Amino acid sequence: MNASQPNSHTAFAGSTLVARGTLPEVAREVKSLLDGGDQRAVLIFDDQTGRVVEVDFRGRPDDVLRRLADREEAAVVPPAVGVAQAGDTQVGDTQVGDVVETRSAGRPKLGVVSREVTLLPRHWEWLGTQSGGASATIRRLVEQARRANEGADRVRSAREVTYRFVHALAGDEAGYEEALRALFAGQEDRFREQMASWPADVREYAIRLAAEAFVSGVDG
Repeated sequence: MNASQPNSHTAFAGSTLVARGTLPEVAREVKSLLDGGDQRAVLIFDDQTGRVVEVDFRGRPDDVLRRLADREEAAVVPPAVGVAQAGDTQVGDTQVGDVVETRSAGRPKLGVVSREVTLLPRHWEWLGTQSGGASATIRRLVEQARRANEGADRVRSAREVTYRFVHALAGDEAGYEEALRALFAGQEDRFREQMASWPADVREYAIRLAAEAFVSGVDG
């Protein structure tokens, strides 16, 4: 999503934007707000996805931040390496037909994640003829597809991110359904018109999330 830094989050208390920054920074601000007696419902959004992020605000500020740190650490799991055919049980191997390429113990993993790939026999046969092996060929094809569809993917992503936020926080606002129709139809002026009566912070954040949803000449 444009106009956002990686790992940036935004918090709303009711319809008012109350904090923006990294999740720990936002959590600290929200915790202070809640401890001060603010009774408004608080929602924290991931700026990259538009999803609501759950935070446990029990205890002292240090308790809240420690739980966030523990959750982040637990989410970082060293990935396995390789690509396997459907039905394979080996981990860390790349298998094409009857050929198995086993990773050496000291070989860098390069962040590659092993997941099951199901292809027809002719696909595996073709992959087996490519230089570099199946994994390298699949990665190359994926990168080519990503580049070819980059513009449309950005538009589609921006629309989905904006939809999640609007659905979560503006579902009761006037013009909600029409605003979403305009969003997915690529009608920026109508999208803004339908949000004219919305609370300013909600409207401005939705517009910011949707900045790449209306790129002209791109079919999302």
